[in-house]
Formats: sequence, structure tokens, C-alpha cells
Amino acid sequence: MQLTSQEISYYRDQLAECEPAMMALDIIEDAEGDLEDGATSIALSIGQAIDRVDWLDGWAKRCRVAICEESLRSDLQDNYIENAVNYIIERKICPPLLVTPVIIYVIKQGIDEFCMPLSYLK
Repeated sequence: MQLTSQEISYYRDQLAECEPAMMALDIIEDAEGDLEDGATSIALSIGQAIDRVDWLDGWAKRCRVAICEESLRSDLQDNYIENAVNYIIERKICPPLLVTPVIIYVIKQGIDEFCMPLSYLK
């Protein structure tokens, strides 16, 4: 998954007040916009074990209930991530530096498809 420099700038504009998010975007940018390479660098720097190929997907699934809350979902459908990033960081669901790549990963996957398993629980 590649992020263009325009996408990174777009997210920087939204997250300018969030230090962990800005640090994560710097690392992704240093990885030439490769989301998974950047996220892997972040994970290793904070002591997370990368024990499987789909580890980023695993983190996204751990955050699924929070990410898919109605109040956040509509923002994410519009590619607006600030509220979701702040919400997940405040609740300590995921290491702060990983929150931004996890949310961008979910958006790139498709928020509706990602949240579909929870619709069966209603």
C-alpha cells in the first residue's frame, strides 16, 4: 500500500496537533510512502514483534470495534481521520505510534468492508 506525498500532506494537515500521528507520518514518508514498511519500522521501534505477514491487519482487527463506531465511521468514509486517531489514542487501544498507520490501512482496505463483520452482531 503506497501513500502519495499528497496523501501524506493531507493527513499531516488533519493531524498537526497530534505528535504520535505526525511522527508516524514522518516514518511512513521516510519509507517512500510504503504504509506497511513504515508501520513495520514503527512496530519494531516500539518493541512490537512482527510474527506474521498480516500483523498490520491483526492490529486493525483489534481496533475494529472502536474504528467502526458510527460516530467515527462516517468521517473515515470521507477520508477524515483526526477524530478516529484521537479517539483510539485516548482509549489506549493500540500503541499511539501505530494508530495512524492502522487507520490509514483500514481506509485503504475500505471502511465498509472492514466493518461488515460487526453488522452481523447487531
